[in-house]
Amino acid sequence: MTIQSPPKETRVDFDTKAMQRHRKMRHFKDHFTRWYVAVGGLGVIVAILLIFLYLLSEVLPLFGGADMDERSRYQPAWLIENDSPLLLAMEEQAEVAVRLSEAGQLVFFRAEDGELISEQRLPIPAGVDITSFSIESPTSRQFVVGLSNGQAVIGRHDYRVSYPADKRVITPTLAFPYGEDPITLDEQGRALDNVSIRVSGNDLALVGSVDRELIYKHVTSRENLMTGEVTTTQKQIPLSPVSGDIHKILVDPLLQWMYVINDERYVNVYSLRQNGDLLARYQVVGGAGNQVTSANLMLGGISLIIGDSAGGLAQWFMVRGEGTAELTHIRSFDAQYGRAIHDIQAEERRKVFMATDEQGRIGFYNTTAHQNLMVKKLDDEPVRTFSIGPRAADLLAEHANGEISFWEVENNHPEISWSGLWGKVWYESYPEPDYVWQSTSGTTEFEPKLSLSPLTFGTLKAAFYAMILATPIAIAAAVYTAYFMAPSVRRKVKPVIELMEALPTVILGFLAGLWLAPLLETNLPGIVCLLVLTPIAFITFAFAWSKLPEKMRLLVPDGWEAMLLIPVLLAIGWLSFAMSIHIEAMFFGGDMRMFLTNDLGIDFDQRNAMVVGLAMGFAVIPTIYSIAEDAVFSVPNHLTQGSLALGATPWQTMSRVVILTASPGIFSGVMIGMGRAVGETMIVLMATGNTPIMDMNIFEGMRTLSANIAVEMPESEVGSTHYRVLFLAALVLLSFTFVMNTLAELIRQRLRKKYASL
Repeated sequence: MTIQSPPKETRVDFDTKAMQRHRKMRHFKDHFTRWYVAVGGLGVIVAILLIFLYLLSEVLPLFGGADMDERSRYQPAWLIENDSPLLLAMEEQAEVAVRLSEAGQLVFFRAEDGELISEQRLPIPAGVDITSFSIESPTSRQFVVGLSNGQAVIGRHDYRVSYPADKRVITPTLAFPYGEDPITLDEQGRALDNVSIRVSGNDLALVGSVDRELIYKHVTSRENLMTGEVTTTQKQIPLSPVSGDIHKILVDPLLQWMYVINDERYVNVYSLRQNGDLLARYQVVGGAGNQVTSANLMLGGISLIIGDSAGGLAQWFMVRGEGTAELTHIRSFDAQYGRAIHDIQAEERRKVFMATDEQGRIGFYNTTAHQNLMVKKLDDEPVRTFSIGPRAADLLAEHANGEISFWEVENNHPEISWSGLWGKVWYESYPEPDYVWQSTSGTTEFEPKLSLSPLTFGTLKAAFYAMILATPIAIAAAVYTAYFMAPSVRRKVKPVIELMEALPTVILGFLAGLWLAPLLETNLPGIVCLLVLTPIAFITFAFAWSKLPEKMRLLVPDGWEAMLLIPVLLAIGWLSFAMSIHIEAMFFGGDMRMFLTNDLGIDFDQRNAMVVGLAMGFAVIPTIYSIAEDAVFSVPNHLTQGSLALGATPWQTMSRVVILTASPGIFSGVMIGMGRAVGETMIVLMATGNTPIMDMNIFEGMRTLSANIAVEMPESEVGSTHYRVLFLAALVLLSFTFVMNTLAELIRQRLRKKYASL
């Protein structure tokens, strides 16, 4: 039998010009799509990499350390040989400096080249010498000199800035806030070995010492608001004597504590608010032959920095326990061990102090970060004195040979260290070390608290409670929808659930903060009942449904049985909220919130983790559900049919075949949902108290990394430490998401490989 070819007229020609154009167009589309997808994928990778690099570029300067360079060195013509300095300081712009000598000569000069501006002598009586000196604080610019006749003179160097012809002119002046007449401190006219001053509002504390005797004079000024008349009252307060020679006296800014360093290794603490009572005596240095060589108060006057003859530096401050406050050793710094500390000074606006030693070196330290920032050699011999500018960008030092050097300082982010970011830090006035985030305050003496630990903890806490709610509900709904639900119902239910994902999170946060949080607080027993009774009611209804006659059960179309649970859920919800007030009155004394707080010691915040869990769980459910449902629905039919044909029940088929096969997709859905929960901003921003605390209590709030960035970034100064730490928080969030997604992909691939044979 032969097969005849069709007539030539009926053959299909695949090589016509139209077919050639079609093939060329298809070939072009294939190549274009391949390159488009490749370029798009690479673009996404490059975009993520650029984001990472940008965040990294903003974060790296935090860990750059400190440095300083000499700008000029000169020997002023006005400097008198062997006239040692008592004071060396600079004004805000570091253009004008002031020097006070032991002879009482005060000189204003240009900081960069030593050019003389003006000079003035303190109003010291003839035949009287300066025997002691003290600075109140760098911020106030006030100082006091103790005289050999038992009197003291209080002065202040001020600076007036004007702009004639649009050129800045700084005019320095010497003022005497308490008059040019010396204030008598020792009525017997003995020389003051030590003197100290502290002003708090209208109160002045003037303390001096003669031999081992302390003299405390309290001066109070009051202004009559009607007449403007100022009245001044002076009160001499007797103080307990100390055993041993007195080397230095320091008074805190609140006129609460006075520290007297004596016997070269002890600090005596006096309570000025308790009539100058001596509280205790503390040994602040140890080791044979070791002694205190320098001491000073930090910015704010809370911390006491002690330098010793072995080159050690230590921070101490008063800590309140169950009883009275005690002077407590907080931390030590060891960068200058081996050389005696010569002088200690603190910055005006940050918790940074500088220390010079007998080898001519200067060290920079930050107390909060517990960090040795830099040790720099200024000279071969100890410097006489030094001063840091108010902006901490310039340093002036006077050397043993009479030269003055002017240095440029670069120390932009001293508050940052790994221990300060992630470890417990003992902050000033805190009873113990703690994790704290508090980036701003209304006082200039504020100690920044930039621990990322409570923010990271809050992020994980919010995600944890959200996933506890969302994961079981979303997976169970996905399995039921894809495996048990009737196709006609599935076509309606699935789009509705996925549409929930389109709800703006700001709306969910708004509802959670203003409606859900008060509702939960008012009906807390009802919420607990709802969580307990709902599964019990569902199981009971399912059991009762299975016992109904088959004719009644067949009245409901196959796959629609779940709709019968909606009335059950509504009834349980109504019953739980109706019973709430009665349960609260019966078991919790009428107020469950007060019962939790007072009887169980569980703090309750209205906007808490439970509110966040419900609101954010509602937002995460559609994400997990959509991916998990597609994974379950995509399980090949021959697997389920084969399992059923071998005698397995639908439940056995679902639990041992379908779930295992779909586990990679389900796991991906869970991890993507977790990523959504970790990065969520608006819900946690509006539904929590935004309190950065580390407490797993479900009734307490939290602050997350993303919410913290959203709240504080608009208020931070560009380039500041606070600004860069917020970028570090963003980098931590990005890194966490990257690590979680990488682990999720590895686990997903392993699951796919493991169950690929099913």
